[in-house]
Amino acid sequence: MKKAKGNEDKHFTVHESTELLPFLLHVLNKSRNSVKSMLGRGQIAIDGDPVTAFNAQLQNGQVVTVSNRTITKQDEWAGLKILHEDDHIIVIDKASGLLSIASDKEKSATAHRQLMEHVKKTHKNNRVFIVHRLDRDTSGVMVFAKSEKVKNMLQDNWKEVVSKRTYVALVEGRVKHEQGTITSWMKETKTHLMYSVKEGQGGKYAETHYKTLQANRRFSLLELQLKTGRKNQIRVHMKDLGHPIVGDKKYGASTNEIGRLGLHAKELAFTHPITGKTISYQSDIPTVFKSRIDV
Repeated sequence: MKKAKGNEDKHFTVHESTELLPFLLHVLNKSRNSVKSMLGRGQIAIDGDPVTAFNAQLQNGQVVTVSNRTITKQDEWAGLKILHEDDHIIVIDKASGLLSIASDKEKSATAHRQLMEHVKKTHKNNRVFIVHRLDRDTSGVMVFAKSEKVKNMLQDNWKEVVSKRTYVALVEGRVKHEQGTITSWMKETKTHLMYSVKEGQGGKYAETHYKTLQANRRFSLLELQLKTGRKNQIRVHMKDLGHPIVGDKKYGASTNEIGRLGLHAKELAFTHPITGKTISYQSDIPTVFKSRIDV
């Protein structure tokens, strides 16, 4: 364990598998409420990647960083970073564990809520509108609209507007082929679980292209391009491929060595709804993904 003085960050090496909250309670000697507040303020990182989920799974060898710095305007966000902002849109890099928008159980700690508070600092009537979503445990690039008009322009023409939507996924096992295409027709159960069916059985067509970036005996790092955008499409297609996404117990995963879902929205390129120019924003592949491949 490395100690720090004053306002320097503290770094703690994990020596056995455990959840993040009990680990922090032990090394920091603080109350549960205090530790959860630190998580909510974005002061905790695992292997350099910010985390807000108190139940993130830690593995031997990982390094937990605790920031003791005073939160400034530049890093006041809990689990998100603004990549671009203009009068019409906001593009962010969302951390795993942060909801895109409020749910029945969680209404405050969301990307949408934080951005609403951000724009209202300029004028109380300003608003932010969600254009698309990332699952809570998926990290990466998202775009929000700053007016209902812009939201509708993006949503109504999503297929034409978006020119590139690239994900990376850490999946279980060594994928046999260097690249390939997965197609299916997808349906949803009453319990909101997505699954693939054959053509003519009432599902919606889904198509995912994949390319293997790196692999070892236990894991593969894939780059994925979405031809369609069905709910949980990549997660279902990785299960269909026989290589579930790491940490995705909902869709067949048996491992969770990284303490999160191994899915990241790496790049989003689209036509700006007002200027008409093609713009592209990227987010680095999470360090923890690479750590499993480089083992």
